[in-house]
Amino acid sequence: MIPLRRLALALCCSLGLTATAMAQIKIGQTAGFSGPVAAGVKETTEGAKLYLNAINAAGGVNGQAIELISLDDKFEPALAAENAKKLIDQGVIALFLNRGTPHSQAILPLLAEHKLALVAPSTGAMLLHKPVNPYVFNVRATYQREAERAIQHLAGMGMARIALVQVDDSFGADAATGALKGLQAAKLQPLAHLKFPRDKPEMAPLMAQLAKADAQALLFIGAGAAVADGIKALRAAGSAAQVVTLSNNASSGFIKQLDTLGRGIIVSQVFPSERSLNTAMIREAQELAKAAGLKELTPSNVEGFAAAKVLVAALRKAGKDLNRAGLLRALDGLGKLDLGGLELRFSSSDHTGMDYADLAIIGPDGKFWR
Repeated sequence: MIPLRRLALALCCSLGLTATAMAQIKIGQTAGFSGPVAAGVKETTEGAKLYLNAINAAGGVNGQAIELISLDDKFEPALAAENAKKLIDQGVIALFLNRGTPHSQAILPLLAEHKLALVAPSTGAMLLHKPVNPYVFNVRATYQREAERAIQHLAGMGMARIALVQVDDSFGADAATGALKGLQAAKLQPLAHLKFPRDKPEMAPLMAQLAKADAQALLFIGAGAAVADGIKALRAAGSAAQVVTLSNNASSGFIKQLDTLGRGIIVSQVFPSERSLNTAMIREAQELAKAAGLKELTPSNVEGFAAAKVLVAALRKAGKDLNRAGLLRALDGLGKLDLGGLELRFSSSDHTGMDYADLAIIGPDGKFWR
């Protein structure tokens, strides 16, 4: 482990050195850098680069720098698969930090065909956890765990008229399964369970329906832009229902999309608070962010940062055996890994990583409060 101050100093002194100039370890990423999840994707990638750039500036892994090759899939599953194939053909030894459940499904066959790892997919899809996929190594908790936790919170506040609104795809169905488990445990039925298409959502009619039904709370399962538009339509319809959404929307970009309507929205979280100075990983991320000139951390930055720490730990464990097969073996044998006050564990029979789930609320200052 490289000391934190040395990492920060190396990062500050690396202005004349680019990763590509010395890169020997190629890692591929396909994600929606444009489209409805662009804000979160950019923040997650920014967080990963904080750590990767610092590692490179301090000499890389066994003297080799890490090159993250990122392609924009516009949040389209077919393009995600196309990008993944391009990256594999370019010789990447792993895929990393992709975004989206249908998008992950689209690239799974390529992982098996080419026998390479997908590290830290930025999705909580249960299909990536159970049954264990030998090529997928998760870092964050499942959407089902988040959704169930959110419903428990609402029911614990005494709310009984709880509605579900979900995007009509595999992500929406997966997260809704957790929500329904939470409702069942609370001995409740959903006031309404509505779906909208991923490509062309029309929120006004759905939100008018919920306002008419006098929903007390709404668990909104969807991508950032669609959820933000839905919240605006809900308020325009006259509803003051408490809105909860999942960690895929835990970004400052999502808050900006909501503008003045963000205050009071609950967003689930899968990592400790970005301002939690009692957590060593957060202190490390904050110091590197300051050295890099980043004004403040966001939850999405933290997710990317944690993902990069896992990737680097596996690369180091692989040692001189830095190829696709060697990295797979290293990930399977990673065992217990302390990320800095946050513990992750991998084995050949368990690729879940962590099960951390919490809730935050958007405060009047436009930041997540816990």
